[in-house]
Amino acid sequence: MAKKAEQQLQKAQNIESNGIYVLMDQINHATCRDAIKWIMNQNLSENPLPQLTLIINSPGGDVHAAFALIDTMKASSIPIKTVGLGLIASCGFLIFIAGTKGMRYVGKNTGIMNHQHTDSWESKMHDMRAAMSENINCETRALNIIKDAADISLSEARERFNSKSDQYFTAKQLLDLNLADKIL
Repeated sequence: MAKKAEQQLQKAQNIESNGIYVLMDQINHATCRDAIKWIMNQNLSENPLPQLTLIINSPGGDVHAAFALIDTMKASSIPIKTVGLGLIASCGFLIFIAGTKGMRYVGKNTGIMNHQHTDSWESKMHDMRAAMSENINCETRALNIIKDAADISLSEARERFNSKSDQYFTAKQLLDLNLADKIL
């Protein structure tokens, strides 16, 4: 069993060294830390690859971890192709659309969901006010990511993508919204 696990780890490392990273989990500090390290290592390589491919299948998760990964993607000197497969929801959706324009691929059977940023509070009133301010800031940052990805104004992003309920899209709809570039 240990030998099989070691072989699987070696295969995963080979994929990453060939410019492909699979983010197939909740978005959290651990999963984003690993993806950020991968992007940074590729950017610092003596022989950088011409492109990186980030494959995403995620139900979402921690918006702050996602923002860290998105900022790293945007700062990368190597273009980052994103491939959405299975499910790209919530923060997974934001990470997907933050890929290099012209290089955002989505599977035709991918589930795609966007929704308002959410938070929960169990604290004193002054702490809740401070948390509300940060929640509004997070919402604005998320809408700016959508605005930039779709080449629309912030007010249009707010109107179109800040729905009170979850928004589900097909791959074709994502293409029509200029949030994906090609359907697989």
